[in-house]
Amino acid sequence: MLFDEVSLEHINKAVDHLNKKGLPDEFSTSKFYDVKIDGVLYPPKPIMAIANYYATGKTVGNYFSGGKNTPCFAAYKRLGIEIVTKPDHIDSSKAFEIVHQFLEQAKTDNLKTKHYLKFYKNTKVKVSFGQGNTAKIPWISFLKEPFTTSDGIYPVYLFYKSINKLILAYGRSETNKPIIEWNIHNSKSISEYFKENNYGTPDRYGDSHIFKVYEVNNLPDEKELNHDLDEIIEKYSQIETKESKIEISIQSEEFDLKLFEESCKSSGLNYKPELITRYIASLATKPFVLLSGLSGSGKTKLAQAFAQWISEDNTQYCIVPVGADWTNREPLLGYINALNNEEYILPENGALKLLLKANKEENANRPYFLILDEMNLSHVERYFADFLSVMESKAKFKLHSSETSLIGNNGIKVEKEYSWPKNLFIIGTVNIDETTYMFSPKVLDRANVIEFRVDKDDIADFLKTPKEIDFTTLNYSGAVMGESFINLASNKDFPSIDTDSPLNTNLIRFFEELKKTGAEFGYRTATEIHRLYNQLTVLDSSIKETTKIDVAIMQKLLPKLHGSRRKLCPILEVLASFCVTERTDVSKDFLNNKETVVFKGNVNVIYPLSLEKITRMYKGAIDNGFASYAEA
Repeated sequence: MLFDEVSLEHINKAVDHLNKKGLPDEFSTSKFYDVKIDGVLYPPKPIMAIANYYATGKTVGNYFSGGKNTPCFAAYKRLGIEIVTKPDHIDSSKAFEIVHQFLEQAKTDNLKTKHYLKFYKNTKVKVSFGQGNTAKIPWISFLKEPFTTSDGIYPVYLFYKSINKLILAYGRSETNKPIIEWNIHNSKSISEYFKENNYGTPDRYGDSHIFKVYEVNNLPDEKELNHDLDEIIEKYSQIETKESKIEISIQSEEFDLKLFEESCKSSGLNYKPELITRYIASLATKPFVLLSGLSGSGKTKLAQAFAQWISEDNTQYCIVPVGADWTNREPLLGYINALNNEEYILPENGALKLLLKANKEENANRPYFLILDEMNLSHVERYFADFLSVMESKAKFKLHSSETSLIGNNGIKVEKEYSWPKNLFIIGTVNIDETTYMFSPKVLDRANVIEFRVDKDDIADFLKTPKEIDFTTLNYSGAVMGESFINLASNKDFPSIDTDSPLNTNLIRFFEELKKTGAEFGYRTATEIHRLYNQLTVLDSSIKETTKIDVAIMQKLLPKLHGSRRKLCPILEVLASFCVTERTDVSKDFLNNKETVVFKGNVNVIYPLSLEKITRMYKGAIDNGFASYAEA
């Protein structure tokens, strides 16, 4: 139920937010109630709306109900927060008096046009006795600011002389089409009421719905009449027009990597901070990341955790298991129905639906994540070719050739073409075994590749207190940072890096050696390495320069290496020498060392991450006669 996840902590955050930033524009002060928090009175609806945002990451419009018997007030009662009824601060003319005065005049034959105005419960009472025609129905309506009938629906008393009944109704204007709705599904229309009781057809206002019917000659006492009118006006006061159904706007917060790390820990996910930093920086560098490594090491879980954490709801991410039979783009982008060329079949896995949602203008500041699990169970170049092309060319996904939109099998409109929006991120997980395919240089060149490894210390820490992962603690906790993350990923304006910098010097050294095996890199890779370097700096200014270069080598250069022992080993020996100090015998101390080797923290190692990988590839080539970046 709405607001079930709101706690006192979230209420206190909302109060702090309101005190600092004031009442959101789309909310007004309360008319009938306040809530007392730490001795201070606050309007109930905006406090609950903001608290709900902090609790769930989801925005709720100002159109939810407040007042008695609503989820909003139920949440306050659950939390033990006092609800205070406001004293009447306007003319307190009571329903009993208004109704009797109205009926005295309405019963006469002098029903010429006549209006009078009063105020009751912050609503303006407007009375009409017809337009000079005795067949017209006398009415008395209750209008909130701006005191017009333009909403097309409002509380109203209708006096039907022919049956001597006074009906309190959810009135529908005959001249203004309703632009708001009440939950009146269980209420009969006046036309239905007349038909059931054989009263014929009502002269007017038959589309209005009944709240209560009174016998004019036997009206209830003052207490009951006042209570009925109070109840319908209270409901009316909480409704907003569609034009004002503006979602609560809580200012986007700056992206904070540490908060995601903390959320992972509290959920039971055991990731090193360096790995999380590399993953987020890679996503921010380019919206296509590959996660490779040991099966069961948490590749999919990390992708899911971040998507779940930074999204506002579960429509912003989609986990799609790649099938071994995917040979074309249809499993991701769908196809035209061969039997009906006006229908477009969307894949049931939700991939295309996610792309369409990400392309909507109203979602531009929300990140969307497509997670392709076991991406290399099929040839990636076959089913993913459109994505690889659009990623670089900035062209569009061409779905069909019709000049008009087609209707999808689930009722969704599918336009002719769509772009890859800046808020769409694709993450693929990779496992290497006899059932999978290797990635081509074309794919690797377009992605940041992050390898997942589990060492003895990781397993030892986990085995001390093994526990199930609780993803509910991650739910939408970082949603307020979604826009900031998109801005981070969209930023291409970084300071230039000096030609003689350690980064550029090392890139040139690696380029010269990689060229010997045909694995040299081009301008795109060089540009993306610079972006990755800068994104790492933005996310964590304390990261050492050598660490950033190490990450760049590991993720953008080494993945291209594969081949036979004869081809690879000489190159790996040279690359390994780039990763250590000059006085180190890299062959003796690392590549051919049969003992346990320490990489991280070794004073002779400049790039431990890359050197460890090069050493494993070297030993793999020696033992098996062949090696590649991706390992089982």
